[in-house]
Amino acid sequence: MRVGEVIGKVTLSKSHPMVSGGTWLVVAPLTVAGLKGEANGFDEPLIVYDELGAGQGAWIGFSEGAEAANPFVPNPKPLDAYNACILDTIEVE
Repeated sequence: MRVGEVIGKVTLSKSHPMVSGGTWLVVAPLTVAGLKGEANGFDEPLIVYDELGAGQGAWIGFSEGAEAANPFVPNPKPLDAYNACILDTIEVE
C-alpha cells in the first residue's frame, strides 16, 4: 500500500457498468519527503478508483496491481489502483 494526496477528480461522460458507483481520483503518491511535509515529495500522479468519497487534498492509502482488484473477489474489476482508506493522521519518525 502507498500513501498519496488527492489532487483532482476525473469526470467521465460514460463508464462501464462494472465500475459504476465509484469515482476516479487523480492522486499524487507521496515519497518519504512528502510524508514529512516537503513540497517536492511527490511522484508522478495516477488515477485511483474510489468508493469511500475522498475529497480534494485528502491523504489516502491505495493499493496497486493485483491487490487493487482483491476487494471485489469473486467479481473482480479491471483496476490498476484502488483507494483502500482515507487517512486522518500520519506520524513519520
